[in-house]
Amino acid sequence: MQRFVVKLKMELQSIIENYGFAAILVGTFLEGETILVLAGLAAHLGYLNLPMVILAAFLGSLSGDQLYFYLGRKHSFYILKHKPSWGPRIAKFNRLLERYHTLLILSFRFLYGLRTVSPFAMGMSSVSTSRFVVLNAIGAFAWAVCFGVGGYLFGQALEIFIGKIKHYEVQLFALIALLGLLIWAAHFYHRRKHKS
Repeated sequence: MQRFVVKLKMELQSIIENYGFAAILVGTFLEGETILVLAGLAAHLGYLNLPMVILAAFLGSLSGDQLYFYLGRKHSFYILKHKPSWGPRIAKFNRLLERYHTLLILSFRFLYGLRTVSPFAMGMSSVSTSRFVVLNAIGAFAWAVCFGVGGYLFGQALEIFIGKIKHYEVQLFALIALLGLLIWAAHFYHRRKHKS
């Protein structure tokens, strides 16, 4: 059993070192909080470089949001025809956008479940492209720092309580991934239930 765990740790380390930054880019392009916390923890364990984790998360998040903004600006009619469930969420978001314009552009990625629809809705609104790009870049950087450093500090805090966490790294990664999956599943279930 111990040989199996050692082999698993070596494989995990190899996967993180070889594909970690690509996984961060793709994960943060799509949504990304869980992958970024895992990447911060991997940086604490010495597998990744924290500033590079933050940079990869910033670029992935910024690219995803810019794409959705562009789709909202240029192809909203076609997309809403195929995704009618976005309609009520966009209407709700637009009411918030009227009241909290700048603050919402800076912080929408911190609002779970609104990450994809928010830049799309902003693309449909009167928000100028240049204004969105600047505020989105600031928000993406703040988000990448918060969650990346948060994962790193989480690793430090765990070491205070349980000692050398390298002994438990496989279990930690699995636990965080499972927790992220459960949060996503609960959110997905809540949305489906609310929709029906």
